[in-house]
Amino acid sequence: MQYKDKRQANRERSQGSQGTEEYIRVRIPKGHEVLGILEQRLGASRMLVKCLDGVSRTCRIPGRLKRDLWLREGDVVLVEPWEFQKDRGDIIFKYSPAAVEWLKRKGFLKTTEKEF
Repeated sequence: MQYKDKRQANRERSQGSQGTEEYIRVRIPKGHEVLGILEQRLGASRMLVKCLDGVSRTCRIPGRLKRDLWLREGDVVLVEPWEFQKDRGDIIFKYSPAAVEWLKRKGFLKTTEKEF
């Protein structure tokens, strides 16, 4: 279908999207990866994360993600524990609020922080 201008195409596209459900792709933990909630920022790209397996880990942001990954207390993150020290790990992914809601609905994440 040919449109006369971009405004008409954008208008029809925005009107057609009303009432439809939006699909999102959410990264789920694989292998040794664990979901966690950031409890405290310690400085020098180190964080204290309460993981869903019941362990509080001192986690770091790897150098390749240092400039791209901005975190605050209460953020839901994906942690990869170290093999040689189980109480430490790397933060490899931060979930968006829409992804957190999806994780709660599907049972990957408990509804309140106090449950774990």
